[in-house]
Amino acid sequence: MTADPPADPATAGRPAAPAGPGSLRFGYGTNGFANHRLDDALAVVADLGYRGVALTLDHDHLDPFAPDLARRTAAVARRLDALGLAVVVETGARFLLDPWHKHAPTLLHDDPARRVEFLRRAVAVGADLGAEAVSFWAGVRPADVAPAVAWDRLVAGCATVCAAADAAGVRLGFEPEPGMLVEDIAGWRRLRDALGRPAAFGLTLDIGHCRCLEPVDVPDCVRSVGAHLVNVQIDDMRRGVHEHLEFGTGEIDFPPVLAALAEVGYAGLVAVELPRHSHAAPQVAARSLDFLRAAAERAVAAGPAPAGPAPAGPAPAGPAPAGPAPAGHAAVARAAAGPGTPSDHPGGG
Repeated sequence: MTADPPADPATAGRPAAPAGPGSLRFGYGTNGFANHRLDDALAVVADLGYRGVALTLDHDHLDPFAPDLARRTAAVARRLDALGLAVVVETGARFLLDPWHKHAPTLLHDDPARRVEFLRRAVAVGADLGAEAVSFWAGVRPADVAPAVAWDRLVAGCATVCAAADAAGVRLGFEPEPGMLVEDIAGWRRLRDALGRPAAFGLTLDIGHCRCLEPVDVPDCVRSVGAHLVNVQIDDMRRGVHEHLEFGTGEIDFPPVLAALAEVGYAGLVAVELPRHSHAAPQVAARSLDFLRAAAERAVAAGPAPAGPAPAGPAPAGPAPAGPAPAGHAAVARAAAGPGTPSDHPGGG
């Protein structure tokens, strides 16, 4: 996996690059505070010392379909400003659009209209909040939708969202998600190419997902996409199992990861993504920040990594093939994890 050129329009206007790992800005995802009122969750996150939040629009956290959205969004913007919190907008709410089916409909369904409208509203909310990015993903291909049809639907839906984001001046962070139609960095590159490499179309990188299924080490994943990063989620994970874990309970060595983020000049939020830990949110959030700060200190103490050869990567890209890529890492991950594991539930929640 080779690194991309150092400049990309998707990262234009982002915060100034950090001086090193110790200057990274840590945030926490509100999907890990599902049992808190949003105002209370924001206060806890700020009181703990986080610099921002990854705000998942959901039924109890700035519902984009409830009345008076503009007024409620303005109130959240004032609250964020008063607490000194930066924000990215996340769109991974489980049952916001369909009370029976998790994450449905997606851009891949026969009728994606409600998903498209949700993403348009998320872009508008992101613009009103001054969000650093609005993040979204592909979704799981429905069993009755042919792969090529699903791919065409995804490209068309993303083009619509990109147009809305471009008009609003909002950066998009598309997240490769294990088990979804676009599950890895290679899939994100292919989708970006299919869209014509729009300026608004950046990358959301989940550090845990890199360990779960990417073919190279996590720091090398970061280096390979540094020019495109607009949003980073962070959590621990094990190879082949899509389960978001507390730090220190998986397999990731975090100081080199934080060093790589600083090395590529990433200055956006690095937000903890633990959507199944709401039952103990304040305690988990406190432990997480302590861990990340200690990891950043170790990264600073270790100093720059010695220069070495660029990580091996694929052959130079040619024209993208028609239709989606064949099933890859997610099938391997599910087989390795066995039935009934969280890897059977794409979206991490």
